[in-house]
Amino acid sequence: MSRRRAISSSRRRGARRHSAAERWLLLIGIVTIVILFAGLFDPWRQKPVRPAKVEPLSMAAARASNAAVPIVARRRVRAEPYRFRGGPAAREQAVECLATAALYEAGDDRRGQRAVMQVVLNRVRVAGFPKTVCGVVYQGFTRTTGCQFSFTCDGSLARRTVHLGWGAARRHARQALAGRVFADIGRATHYHTDWMVPYWRDSLVKVARVDTHLFYVRGRSGR
Repeated sequence: MSRRRAISSSRRRGARRHSAAERWLLLIGIVTIVILFAGLFDPWRQKPVRPAKVEPLSMAAARASNAAVPIVARRRVRAEPYRFRGGPAAREQAVECLATAALYEAGDDRRGQRAVMQVVLNRVRVAGFPKTVCGVVYQGFTRTTGCQFSFTCDGSLARRTVHLGWGAARRHARQALAGRVFADIGRATHYHTDWMVPYWRDSLVKVARVDTHLFYVRGRSGR
């Protein structure tokens, strides 16, 4: 009899423990549901704010915006003459890189070509850019975005055609590598056409305009 009573008592204790565990699980389930419900329907909870869609500027709006940015002439400091120090083969390679950049960026406009070349040579001499002419021209060309000169990564090179401007571009490139300075843009390292507004525009200082291209130097106008 004592053995049966012990077994019976053990079964009752097990049943009580099982019942207590079920109550705890039920309580935890109820608390979890309450928390989820409060999180979903909390009237004080801030709803996520969707970023406003930024519409691209029209050509006219971009030109108006750019025209409102003044040219700071006092920041247009004449660049030092550039002296190429490589051998004949390296020089011809630099000539080709300069001429290509000038023609693709400015077409056959001679002042525009010289302005683009001056930007390239200015970049060679400042921190943050490659130290060779071709390095500057083709910086980032392996990326679909992020190249410094768009013609190097937008497929333009694959569509290269014979153009009357090549002779003049190569001539201007040789002159620039021999020390001829295009003073109209000073030491500008950035430029863009007047029908677009790049994200970096307001962090630089506009110092010149050549036809439809606007030129900038680093640093804010108050510096």
